[in-house]
Amino acid sequence: MPKEIYIDPFTDFGFKKLFGEEESKEHLIDFLNQILPKEDLISHLQYGQNEHLPKTALDRKANFDLYCTNQSGEHFIIELQRATQMHIVDRSIYYSSFLIQQQGRKGKNWNYQLQKVYVISILDFLLEERLKLGNKLIHHGQIMEIHQHQPLSNKLNYLFIEVPKFNKAPAELKNRKDQWLFLLKNLPNLQKRPKALQERIFQRFFDRAKIAKLPPEEAEKYIIAKGKMGDYKNTLDYREAKGRKEGKQEGKLEEKENLALKLHGKGFPLKEIAEMVEVDPAEIQKWLKSSKK
Repeated sequence: MPKEIYIDPFTDFGFKKLFGEEESKEHLIDFLNQILPKEDLISHLQYGQNEHLPKTALDRKANFDLYCTNQSGEHFIIELQRATQMHIVDRSIYYSSFLIQQQGRKGKNWNYQLQKVYVISILDFLLEERLKLGNKLIHHGQIMEIHQHQPLSNKLNYLFIEVPKFNKAPAELKNRKDQWLFLLKNLPNLQKRPKALQERIFQRFFDRAKIAKLPPEEAEKYIIAKGKMGDYKNTLDYREAKGRKEGKQEGKLEEKENLALKLHGKGFPLKEIAEMVEVDPAEIQKWLKSSKK
């Protein structure tokens, strides 16, 4: 297998390195302008705080992969999703609620006028078939008037990009949107920059994406991120095997325990482990206590 030359953008480290730092802001602006409506094109972005806290200690906080605002004060959450999630639409709605609430103003004079919010989910899997969204790979949702099929409000926007549906070769790339989608899907498999990606912005992008140019501390972070990505894949493989062996109970609980302990050792949150392994969080806590004896 050829040595990996370029960073995998479908890792936490890779995506933030390529799109989430000041030096890579032009890449994010250019990418977003290929998928946003013409009236919302971006000329300037400011990165914001990724962690948004709930109103009470009992509520759940939200950690976004990237959060930024544009020149008009509109809000953008950009999320990278590797493992299949059954409730990805609900997750996007939940995340958008934080940015709606934070726009509230104290006092009687506030008239509830809101800035637009975009939640952009870049998916390394396909959306559920029950949604019946067809063959398009980019989907844009808003609040609709269901009888006339017209937007009731354009303030809440949900974009879902199904990257696995993109199958064009370099010679078939027709525009800048094709070029960015090609990179999201294929960057870690490339050994050199294709001729179809010779513009200045891609020269800078490929230079930034070279693993060999990472400082030692960043190279270590990338290795850890790749390890976590491998654990996600192992979890998916486990689920598939579980489905094929449904009804066979021998060893199932032990497999779940081993996988849960491995994910915990990699730093995954308890609730996330419980969802992936499909076990109650209290049971995982018992396993953790037992493993420390």
